[in-house]
Formats: sequence, C-alpha cells, structure tokens
Amino acid sequence: MQNKKILVVEDEAPIRDMLRFALERAEFHISLAADVPEARLRIAESRPDLILLDWMMPGVSGIEFTRELKAAPMTKDIPIIMVTARAEEEDTVRGLNVGCDDYISKPFSFPELSARIQAVLRRTLPGGEEEQLAVAGLQVDAASQRVTAKGEPVRLGPTEYRLLHFFVSHPERVYTREQVLDRVWGQNVYVEERTVDVHIRRLRKALAPHGYDAMIQTVRGTGYRFSEKV
Repeated sequence: MQNKKILVVEDEAPIRDMLRFALERAEFHISLAADVPEARLRIAESRPDLILLDWMMPGVSGIEFTRELKAAPMTKDIPIIMVTARAEEEDTVRGLNVGCDDYISKPFSFPELSARIQAVLRRTLPGGEEEQLAVAGLQVDAASQRVTAKGEPVRLGPTEYRLLHFFVSHPERVYTREQVLDRVWGQNVYVEERTVDVHIRRLRKALAPHGYDAMIQTVRGTGYRFSEKV
C-alpha cells in the first residue's frame, strides 16, 4: 500500500500538518488542500488514490464535494474517507449515502485511521483475479472489474463492485452483516454493521434498471443472500 497518493482536504492547518506527518511516515505520498477549490486543483494536477475529506469546511462542505466527485466520470471511483467531528449516527449514514467509502470521527487515533485507509485501499485496488463470473446474464469480470447485465454496462462504485463479486462468488448462502463486513471490508476494520445496509441499497439501486436487484435478498433476522430464485 506504500507510495499510494492521498489527498488531505482539511481547513485546519494543525490537523493538516499532523496528518501529513503521520501519513508520510507510513510512506504515502501526500498532497494537501485547505478547501474545496484547492482540492479541485490538486486532483487536476494528480489524481489521488484516496481522499481524506473534512465535513465542515468554509464554502463548499465535504458532503457537497463528495456529491460532486461521485457525479463526475473522472473522479467517481476515487475512494473517500470522511473525517469529521460530527459523530451522530444519522451523520454517519448521510455521509455513506452520498458516496463516502468510510467515516471516522474526530478525535481519532492514527492506528485507527491507518487501519481504515488500508482497508479502503485493499477493497478498491484490483485483486488480480482473472475469472469471469456469470449468473443469468449478469457478468462480473474480475480482471477488469467490469460488470455487465445482458451486455449492458452496470456502473458500480468500488465497494458495490466488491459486494457484488462476493455475492456472485457465493450464491445461495446466507451471510450475516458481520460476515459480509469481514469478507468485503476485512477483519479488524472499524466499520459499523449498518454500513453494509447502506451499500446494499446502493448496489440494488444500480442493478434495478437491469432487473437484477431482486437477486440481492434480505433474510429477516439474519442478513443477506444472493440467489436467482426470487
């Protein structure tokens, strides 16, 4: 994971400097931005592998900037970790719903932040698999990380892709939210179980226009299952 490029978008200079120091010691390449306009310039100069984004900033908020990034074809696949003092559950859900890949509340320890960064990078980097998985016209190409539905491309974010790949690889089996977190996000990662629900909703929404959303099935009291049998 070393040498990956991380853009830190944070309006408080002491926090920016602290993050730069800690992340450079972990052998990441760091660029800094004090606000969204500066962040846009940094992204144009060099596309980052991950963005650490403060929620509360002057002008454009982190939530608004996340929406902007996820709506643009050139930046929609850049993973984003929201860093914020807002720790209420509804804020966490809101951040995930607009497209953040993870969420960490201030104050935080660097080991926790490092674990989250490593986990997000692991699940958004290509896995090196070459197999193609196909179920009823839904095809998942692990080598290119492309998904098609009866020949039509399905646009998925990196986390939704990994979720779908996991489910298609393990059909007709019921998994708890905790098991899905362990398999898709990785063990010992600080992510709430309701994060799974948020990304499942986004995966279903992407599959719905192609008629495959019903294959991601909720099993009451347990978790989720992928099945052709509706």
